[in-house]
Amino acid sequence: MDDGTPDPWLLRRELLIVLALSLGASAVRAVISFTDVATRPGGLSDHAASLNTSRADRPWFDLAWQLVGIAVPLMPVLLVGYLLLRELPGGRGPGMRAIGFDLRRPGFDLGRGAAVAAAIGGSGLLLYLGAQAAGFNLTVVPESLPGEWWRFPVLIGSALQNSVVEEVIVVGYLLRRLTQLGWTPTAALLASALLRATYHLYQGVGGFVGNFVMGVVFVWLYRRWGRVMPLVVAHALIDIVAFVGYALLAGRVDWLPTP
Repeated sequence: MDDGTPDPWLLRRELLIVLALSLGASAVRAVISFTDVATRPGGLSDHAASLNTSRADRPWFDLAWQLVGIAVPLMPVLLVGYLLLRELPGGRGPGMRAIGFDLRRPGFDLGRGAAVAAAIGGSGLLLYLGAQAAGFNLTVVPESLPGEWWRFPVLIGSALQNSVVEEVIVVGYLLRRLTQLGWTPTAALLASALLRATYHLYQGVGGFVGNFVMGVVFVWLYRRWGRVMPLVVAHALIDIVAFVGYALLAGRVDWLPTP
């Protein structure tokens, strides 16, 4: 609106559009995928959920598809930045600074992010192994890329993309919009955590529960610190260790489930 007051009608539709172009669509796909697997013969652990797979049989075309697959999901993040600038007339809104997605406090962000990654990453691995052994989770295959020179750079790029998209949209942007729409802090927290859990449902029940808990913790930390950047760092580190670690250890250790 011209006076700078958010219009609830427009905010609700804006939020639905952003989610439909990003993690909301991922949640719908995850529900369909989980329902498909859960209704097939055998337990969940008999099936696999594959991430970072090869997309072409020729290395350079495969690399091209990998880069496109990393870049395109980042477009909704650019849209969020634009919408945050448009909060005030003339594009004078706070932009990404409103949610703390910037480089103003690199030491704080890196330190807090590394600590969170260490705490959540270890417990998340134990939860996954337990859920998979109990038959509540699919066997997650974090990567199955060919052994080309770009394998690890692509895995790191994929981890960075995941962290930016998820934390900017499902924490910073979503909480800001829900607060502007009058949601209570508890309701907004549950909505954010439930969305995160749902688009991870393709991993199984364990993935849903673990990511719901992670979502609650991340919202609490975001409100405490007022910045999404430490969460981006933490998420990126968790995914980098998962992707690269699987590439290095799969088939070499007996405790890591493989298809």
